[in-house]
Amino acid sequence: MNDTTTLALIQNFLSYLTDERHFSPYTGRCYGLDLRQFVDFMETKAGVKVDLEKERKALDSKSTSSDTITGRVLKCEVELIREFLSKLGEQKYSAATMARKIATLRSFHKWMERKGLAPTNPMVLIRTPKQAKRLPKAISVEQIERLLSAPDDTDILGARDRAILETLYSTGIRVSEVVAINRGDLNDTGEEIIIRGKGRRERRVPLGSHALKALRHYLAMVDADLQSRGKRMNAEESLFVNKNGGRLSSRSVRRKVAKYLVEANLDPDISPHTIRHSFATHLLDNGADLRAVQELLGHQSLSSTQVYTHLTSGRMRDGYDKAHPRAEAS
Repeated sequence: MNDTTTLALIQNFLSYLTDERHFSPYTGRCYGLDLRQFVDFMETKAGVKVDLEKERKALDSKSTSSDTITGRVLKCEVELIREFLSKLGEQKYSAATMARKIATLRSFHKWMERKGLAPTNPMVLIRTPKQAKRLPKAISVEQIERLLSAPDDTDILGARDRAILETLYSTGIRVSEVVAINRGDLNDTGEEIIIRGKGRRERRVPLGSHALKALRHYLAMVDADLQSRGKRMNAEESLFVNKNGGRLSSRSVRRKVAKYLVEANLDPDISPHTIRHSFATHLLDNGADLRAVQELLGHQSLSSTQVYTHLTSGRMRDGYDKAHPRAEAS
């Protein structure tokens, strides 16, 4: 099944995710791919070809007739879900990928039930597989310093890149959040910034002195360039722009980070998210309150932040074993 033959039922659900739940385009695409896989399975099993007009009529009438895929999805029972998951299991997906696909189906069936499209929700009988806890990867302060000092900030693009890297480490924000920052999101002193996180939730985060210095240097260069052309940046314009003046993309930021990792002779597997992990780990290493770190990271649940305590506890244990004269067993 390709984009031109996506069921209206699936399209409506994906629109709900982006318009009402404010999911990112990337997350929406992942949900769409998972559901396309489910529909492909239904097509193969039933031997029914998708006819978009018939499918739309089935949705409009909430028909559960077996002669459409829409009808089969609406009346789907738990045995069919289990068969689909068993087929996926044969493809050796990781536990994390399986968990995501189950989460997609769970959200989809819950939405259908709530909209009155499906009589029951078979996903209430499906359990999510347990996943091994993966500790977030963090790098040392020394490595962070090497990365942050890599850009040449004597020109406007280098100054922008230095300001981005400093902002990422100073605030712990996500790449999607840093590219969404507008000029007006900086407060009057520039020491605090408004961040729009997942689900369009806003939070205010402080900026450290190094990030503030890098931002002021970058903005001074931007303002000078605009003034030379008789222009000025307004509050609604993107803070970080590309060479054509448009909003910088998340992909561009990731490419820039990869470039400076090479220049700083650092592990190429380090990502912008590693900078976020390092921000949280370094704060907790130095005694920051867990709740405060939760707020700064924009985590809804404290449990999402607590994973960093495992990392810092491990370091604490290593330090204890090395330093305490009676730490090691004889």
